[in-house]
Parts: sequence; C-alpha cells; structure tokens
Amino acid sequence: MRQATMTSPGVIELGEAPSPTMEAGEVLLRVRRIGVCGSDVHVYHGKHPFTPYPVVQGHEFSAVVEAVGANVATVKVGDLVTATPQRVCGTCRPCRRGDYHICDALKVRGFQAPGCAQDLFVTEAAKIVPLPASFTFEQGALVEPVAVGVHSVSRAGEVSGRNVAVLGAGPIGNLLAQVAQAQGARTLVTDVSEFRLDVARRCSLEATSDARTESLAAAASRVFGAEGFDVAFECAGVEETINAAIGAIQKGGTIVLVGVYGDRPKLDIGLVQDRELELVGTLMYKYEDFTRAVELMAAGRVITAPLDSRHFAFDQYPSAYRFIDQAGDQSMKVFIDL
Repeated sequence: MRQATMTSPGVIELGEAPSPTMEAGEVLLRVRRIGVCGSDVHVYHGKHPFTPYPVVQGHEFSAVVEAVGANVATVKVGDLVTATPQRVCGTCRPCRRGDYHICDALKVRGFQAPGCAQDLFVTEAAKIVPLPASFTFEQGALVEPVAVGVHSVSRAGEVSGRNVAVLGAGPIGNLLAQVAQAQGARTLVTDVSEFRLDVARRCSLEATSDARTESLAAAASRVFGAEGFDVAFECAGVEETINAAIGAIQKGGTIVLVGVYGDRPKLDIGLVQDRELELVGTLMYKYEDFTRAVELMAAGRVITAPLDSRHFAFDQYPSAYRFIDQAGDQSMKVFIDL
C-alpha cells in the first residue's frame, strides 16, 4: 500500500509499505480523506514541541470499513467512519479518573504514533466513530476538529446565554465558534484575515471583527454593549492575541487556550492576577466529544462546506503543504484524497 512519511521538517517521502494486519477487536479501514491540520503544519515546519521524526501523519480522516476482526459487532464492512487518534495507558491517574485524553503516557496518531497517511489503517473497534451514511468524506474528516471545538467549549463550563469571543477564525476557531453558538452562546469572532472572517459569516457566525482595524475591546463593545464578554477562546496561538484577550475580558472571566504555540509567549500575568482571570488549557477530546460533533453536524448546527479550500491527490502530499504555506490566510481546510 501507499504511505507518506515525514522524515524531517519539510520532507515528505512517498513509498510503499506492507498492508497492516488486523487482530481480534480491531477494524481495518480504507482511508478516503485526510484533513491537514494546523498542528500538522507545525510538524512540517519543525515547530511542534512533542513530535519526533520520522512520523506518518494523519489524524483527521474519514474511511470506509474494509474488514472487521473477531468480536467486533459495532460496525460492519462498508460503513463510513472516523476514529479517535489517542493511544493511552489506562493505568495512570488521569486515565483512572476518566481523563484518558491527558494520559501521562499519551501518544497521538500522526504525532507520537503512526497516523493514517496510507491506504489502509488499523485501529481498535472501541475507537471507531460511526458516521451517518449521508456524510461526505469531507464531513467525516472534519469530525475531529469539530470535536476539538466541542471539548474546548466544555472547558469553559456552561456557555448558554454568555458572551463569547473567539480569537482566530481558522478552521478550529470557526468550528469552535459554531459549537459555542449552537450551545446558546452569543459569539464574536476576530481575525486579521478578511478571507477567514468571510468564511465565518458564511457559516452563520455573523458577528466578526478585523483585528487589524478594530481592537478587541472596541469590537466587544460594538457587539455585546457595555457588558463585554466573559469567555474567550484563544485559537491563534500567538502572543499578541492571548494578551489582547487578557486585556479586554471582563474581570473574573475565563480564557481557554486552544491554539498551539510554536513560540513561547510572554503573558501579562499581573492582569491575570489582578482581575482574577482563569486561564484554562485544553488539549484534545474524549470519545463523547466525537459523538456530539457528529450530532451537531448531522443536525446542520455546525456547517463545514465553506471551509473546503483545496484537494490534493495522495501522490501530491508534499504539494499540499507547499500550497498551505503559499496561500497563508487565504486557505482554510486542505484535504488529501485517497
């Protein structure tokens, strides 16, 4: 079968690999779409802090069940599915209390464990997430980033009726804002890219702000009035943006750190202390975040079609990264087609 391996930053080698073997309790998948994620791009640039090389990438994907192992009754051949990408120990304290997504020995497929950038892929049946037959392959590959949004929103607590600022209108920020809005939040989405803000508006995120010409405080006043916002999701992963959130949020507010920081930021911790702000981390998701993501997408409460920017054939895998670099903020989600 075909396989793509990132051997070092900026170098993706295409080659042949033996087809994977399947054991009892596992499922053999034929991969159909792979989404290229911002974290994948960090790996491509050598800026992901927790990824060694070589690595087979691919963790946002959709697939069709090719075969099922013994004792698997939850899916059948021909089903459209995706899967959670974590490998966990099951014995550390986070795992024992149910927080396996932050396992002490966590390995994520596509980063610390082999991903799905190949024709055939094997994973445990317990990690398979069934998808509606009506889903496109692209929707299936976007369940994972929507699940990021579902889990991130949950980290802020109940958001219904609250004023929420989402800083960064890339794929994660867009989908997260849609999740928050679907759960009853009033949302403001900011970015420095008019292209991405236009995509946000096409996804029913009507309140947007161009951070190049309007401060976060001014945008919040325009959208929310004098009460401003008390929840922020920092999805850009840059120092300027997190400090903007710290400076503009209501006292006692909650800031959820969603973006991956390629460079270590300096924060105005004095304001965090003085205003009794909460800085909350979010890493991944749990299985139930995937099922909730599927529910929201199937109900049309999270719209994904406007995010579809460009498709590349599997043998053009390196070209996908070059396109992302060249397009910059004029691109949203790039897919690899198998």
